[in-house]
Amino acid sequence: MNEIFKPEGRISRRKYLVLFLFFYFTNILSLMMMWQSYQQEAWPTFFSFTIVLIASIVVLLIQAIKRFHDIGMDWKYALYLLIPPPVNFIGFIWLAAKKGQDGPNEYGPDPRKTDLI
Repeated sequence: MNEIFKPEGRISRRKYLVLFLFFYFTNILSLMMMWQSYQQEAWPTFFSFTIVLIASIVVLLIQAIKRFHDIGMDWKYALYLLIPPPVNFIGFIWLAAKKGQDGPNEYGPDPRKTDLI
């Protein structure tokens, strides 16, 4: 569980896609709840879901960094994913579709041989 908060290492496409779907859905849900609480002026709820949104964006970026490592690219390319939608969504989908490098690379061992998912 602790490994999803560390940007070191590599992650397989399958594990990335599972985490991406979960946290992107969390983002959408948080945005909807923020909008509803803003309309109702329920500020504690609004700020609570703002924290959830920021945390899920950070976790998504960490997973993207690990996915870039699996492809053999530097973490700095993950900064492009901070561009608002639809550009970042296309980037996240590209990361889910792009095949990683076979065998170990400078970022760690092949995740297809070490990941459980």
